[in-house]
Amino acid sequence: MRLLISFAALLLSVLLLQLSSGGVGPLDALSGLELGFTKSQVGLLGSAHFLGFFVGCWWAPRLMGSVGHSRAFAAFTATGAIGLISHMMIVDPWAWAAMRTATGLCVAGCYTVIEAWLQAKLRNSIRGRVMGYYRGVDLTAAIGAQLLIGVLEPANYVSYNLLAILCCAALLPIALTTVRQPKTPAAPRLRPELAFRRSPLAAAAVVVAAISSAAFRMVGPIYGQEVGLSTNQIAWFLAAWVLGGAMAQVPIGWLADKYDRRWVLLGLSLASVASCAATLSIGAANSAVVFANAVIFGLTTFPVYSVAVAHAHDFAESRERVELSAALMFFFAVGAIGAPLLASTLIARFGPAALFVLIATAHAILAIVGLYRMTARPTVSERTPYVYAPRTSFTIGRLLRGSRDARDRKPADANGDR
Repeated sequence: MRLLISFAALLLSVLLLQLSSGGVGPLDALSGLELGFTKSQVGLLGSAHFLGFFVGCWWAPRLMGSVGHSRAFAAFTATGAIGLISHMMIVDPWAWAAMRTATGLCVAGCYTVIEAWLQAKLRNSIRGRVMGYYRGVDLTAAIGAQLLIGVLEPANYVSYNLLAILCCAALLPIALTTVRQPKTPAAPRLRPELAFRRSPLAAAAVVVAAISSAAFRMVGPIYGQEVGLSTNQIAWFLAAWVLGGAMAQVPIGWLADKYDRRWVLLGLSLASVASCAATLSIGAANSAVVFANAVIFGLTTFPVYSVAVAHAHDFAESRERVELSAALMFFFAVGAIGAPLLASTLIARFGPAALFVLIATAHAILAIVGLYRMTARPTVSERTPYVYAPRTSFTIGRLLRGSRDARDRKPADANGDR
C-alpha cells in the first residue's frame, strides 16, 4: 500500500488524462455526424489526433529538457484543454481536425512526462508491481472513458467542457506533489529502420495493430450508429472491446512466452478475421451478442501490439531496447494516422461493413506475412518475457527495459530477424 501511495500522484494523473482523452474520440465521431460532417470528415478527426500524437511523442522529450517535467506537463495539458473547449466555438471539420491535433499532442506529451518521471523513480525490485498498477489504472480509465459516451450529449458544449475539466484536473496531482522532479533523460533517437532490421514481422504487426485499434476506436461509433445501436449501446460496444483487450493480457502473455510468437501472432490474426466475420453476420440484431463479440474482438486484436513488441525484442541487445520501442511506436503511429480516414471513407462508399472488412483484410495480410517469415529461419530458443506494452509514448521503452533485461539472453545475431 505504501508503494501505491508513493506513486499516487502520477497514477491519478494517468486516470484523469485517460478519462478525458479516451472520451473525446467517440464523442467527436457522434458529434460530427449530428452536425452534418461527412463520414470521411469524421475519420479525418481521428487521423488528426494521431498526427498530433506522433508530433508529441517526438517533441515532448526535447521540451522536458528545456523547461522541466512539470512545466512541460502543464503546457501539454493546456494545449489539450484548449482543443477540447474550442470544439463548440468553431463548428468546422478542418478546425476540429486542428483541435484534435492539439489533443493528440497533449496525450503524447503528458504520457511522455509521466513515464519519464516513473522511470526516474523506479528500481528494478519494484518495477513489475508499479507497471502493474500503471497498466491497471490506464485500462480501467480507458473502459470508463468509453462508458462516458453513454452520458455525454453529442455536439454539446457541456460535454466538451467536462472532458476539458478532466484534462485540467490531471495537472493538479503533478503540480501539487512535493516530490522533486527528476533529471531529464536523453531523448531516444528515432530510427524506424531498426525495427524492420530486427523483425520485419513485428514492424508489420504493429501497423496492423494500429489499423485495428485506431479504426475501431475512432470510427466504431459511425459503425454503431449505421447499424442501429443507440448512443448508450455504442458506449458499451466500445467498452467491451477494451475489456476484452484487458482480459487477453494474461492468457496471451502465457502463450507468447511458451510458444513460438509467430504462431501466436498468426493465431490472433486468424481469430481476428473470424471475429470480424462474426460481427458482420450478426449486425445489431441482439445487443448482448454484439457486446460479447466486441469482447472477443478485443481479445484477438488488442494483444497483437504487445506480442509483436516482445517478438522484436527477442532479437535486440539491451542497449537497443529504448530505441527499438520508439521505432515500433513510430510504425504504430504511421498506421494509426491513416486508418481512421481510410476506414471512414470506405464506410461512406460501401457501408458500415467496410470497417470490419478493412480490419479483417489487414489481419489476413499479417497472417500471410507471418507464414512467409516462418520460412526464413527457425525461432529462437530463448525469449525475452512478454510484457503488456501500452501505446503511450516513445519513452515507454525505458519503463519496460528492466522487465525485459531481467531474463535477457545472449544477444542474437545482429542480422537475425523474423
